[in-house]
Amino acid sequence: MLEVRGLRASYGRVQVLWDIDLRVEAGEIVSLVGPNGAGKTTLLRALSGMVASSAEIMTFNGTDLRGKSIEQIVDLGLAHVPEGRRLFPGLTVRDNLRLGGWRNNNTDLDRVTELFPRLGERIEQVCGTMSGGEQQMAAIARGLMSRPDLIMIDELSLGLAPVVVEEIIDRLPQIAESGTAVLLVEQDVDAALSAAQRAYVLETGRVVMSGDAAELLADSRIQQSYLGIM
Repeated sequence: MLEVRGLRASYGRVQVLWDIDLRVEAGEIVSLVGPNGAGKTTLLRALSGMVASSAEIMTFNGTDLRGKSIEQIVDLGLAHVPEGRRLFPGLTVRDNLRLGGWRNNNTDLDRVTELFPRLGERIEQVCGTMSGGEQQMAAIARGLMSRPDLIMIDELSLGLAPVVVEEIIDRLPQIAESGTAVLLVEQDVDAALSAAQRAYVLETGRVVMSGDAAELLADSRIQQSYLGIM
């Protein structure tokens, strides 16, 4: 579904990503982990057209993403849930969700409120008055309203209690099984690798490890560097 080879990205003269190779297959959950400043957020921004990049190959469902606008990339079926959620805090849950579906005229909220029942309970509540966990659910649900083939979620657990993170991560298999693959950026390496089939480890703008998520979770280098297991 998503294939990237040799991707590079910069902010002005400062290069952030070097020769990234990445793939996501249909129905997969793939995690991207690494320390702060590794370039994880920049990678998602490059894929969604928010950051200028170059690549040998960058295709999505067989379509070349290079040179495409953000709007064109969304229309191709790629959704991006940014770090910090970026909801419209003065609008209700209903209105935030409907904004997620405006490009494809999707006003059917049933799918996302079945996935996150709490949003159905708070459908007329102003988003800015909800808890952080509820806002994260709303941000993911808004991304799903465009009916994407792939949803990219940046820092799912940021500022949330572990029990809420677990509740949201438990929904990821349902999202994948419904036909939307997931590319998850997450600092909680244990949670990220436990949720995924495959994973990539990014450090200083380069992929340093990749493979089966369970195997990476059991790798001594990952355990020592990220989980504090000696």
